[in-house]
Amino acid sequence: MKLHARGLAAGLCLGALLVSQAQAADKPPVKIGILTDMSGTYAGMGGAGSVAAAQLAIDDCLAAECKGMKIDLVSADNQNKADVGAAKAREWFDRDGVTAIADLTNSAVALAVQGIAREKNKVVMFSGPATTALTNKECSPVGFHWMFDTYSQSAGGAKATVRAGGKSWYFITVDYAFGHSLEADTAKAVKALGGTVVGSVRHPLNAPDFASYLLQAQSSKAQVVALANGGQDTVNAVKQAREFGIVSGGQRLVSLLIFLSDLRALGLESAQGLSYVDGFYWDYDDASRQWSARFEKAFRGLKPTMTQAGVYSSVLHYLRATAAAGSTDGKVVADKMRELPIKDPIMRNASIRPDGRVIHDMYLYEVKKPADSKGGWDYSKLVATIPAAEAFQPLADSTCPLVKK
Repeated sequence: MKLHARGLAAGLCLGALLVSQAQAADKPPVKIGILTDMSGTYAGMGGAGSVAAAQLAIDDCLAAECKGMKIDLVSADNQNKADVGAAKAREWFDRDGVTAIADLTNSAVALAVQGIAREKNKVVMFSGPATTALTNKECSPVGFHWMFDTYSQSAGGAKATVRAGGKSWYFITVDYAFGHSLEADTAKAVKALGGTVVGSVRHPLNAPDFASYLLQAQSSKAQVVALANGGQDTVNAVKQAREFGIVSGGQRLVSLLIFLSDLRALGLESAQGLSYVDGFYWDYDDASRQWSARFEKAFRGLKPTMTQAGVYSSVLHYLRATAAAGSTDGKVVADKMRELPIKDPIMRNASIRPDGRVIHDMYLYEVKKPADSKGGWDYSKLVATIPAAEAFQPLADSTCPLVKK
C-alpha cells in the first residue's frame, strides 16, 4: 500500500513537472535592454535606478504570469548621444537577442532608436524622453511612450501658473529636441490661455554656468522664468536663479520638468515653492508607498523618480503581454500590449492609444517649505490631479500615420 502511495505521489509530481515545463515551453525567452544615461545629466532620474526598476518588474512577473520563463536583463549607457544609442540598439537587436528596449532618457537617442526598432520589428518603450514627436510624425506600431512628454509637462504647469497671474513668460531652454519641444508646447499653452512669450534663450546640454541666461531672463521683466530643461541642468539653473535673486526680485520660477532626484539634489531651501507636473510620486497612496519601499530597499536607499517608476510599469506590461501572446514578435506583442489593461502600483486610469501614447492621470505638485516637511523624502504636496484625458495631446491633434482621421 505504501509503495502504491509513493508511486502515485511520484507520478503526480512528475505530471506537475511536465505540465510546468510545457507551460514554460509556450513562453519564449525574453531579453530586456535598458538603454539609459548612466553617468551624465539624466543619470539620477534614470540610470542604474531604471535597471533596478526593470529587475523588480521581472521578479514580479516571474512570480505570476511569467512563471517558468527565461528572462534576461542587460543595460548600457547611451551617453546622451543619438549615434551611441543607435549603435547599441542595433547591436542588441542584431547580435545579442534583445527583444525589447526600455527607458532611453534622451529625446534625440529615443528618436534614433524608434526608427531602428520599427525597422527590426522590436518593441521599444520610452519612460525617460519627453519629445511628443515619438507619438506624432515619428510614431511606430511597436513604440510606446509610457510616462510623460512635453505636452503633459506644459499643460498643467502653464494652466496653473497663468491662472495665478503669470501672464508673461521667458524661457531658458536646453538646445536639443527635448528642450525645443518642451518650450514649443508650453508656449502654445500659455498663448492659448491669454499669456505672452516675451523671449527665450538656449543653452547647451550639461551647462555648468547659467549666469548669462539668467541675466537675460531678469532683464526681460517677464513675470515667469520657465526652465525648459532637465536633470543636472535644472538643478544648476534653480540654484543659480536663487543666487541671482530671480524669485526675490518678483519673478516666478517654474520648472517644466523636474524629478525627485533633482529635488533631493536641490534641497527644500532652494526648491521650495516650485510648481511642477509629475506622473508618479512615491507618497501618493498606499500602493505607491509600498512599491517605493521595495525600490528603496533594492536601490541604494533611494526613492524612485517617475522615469524609474515608468520603466517598472512598461517592462511589467511588456512581459505580461509576451507571456499572454506566447511570442516575442514585435507586432504580435505590441497588439497584445494594447489589448491588455495596464494594472500596476504606478499609474492610475492608464490605457494605450493607437499612436502609442500611454495616457494616465498626471499630477500638479508644489515643493514644500522646509518647515512643512516631515523629513526624509517628504518634499512635495499635491495641488491638483490632471485627468488622463486632459493630460496629453488630444488624439484628434496627432500627426501619427497610425491614427485614423
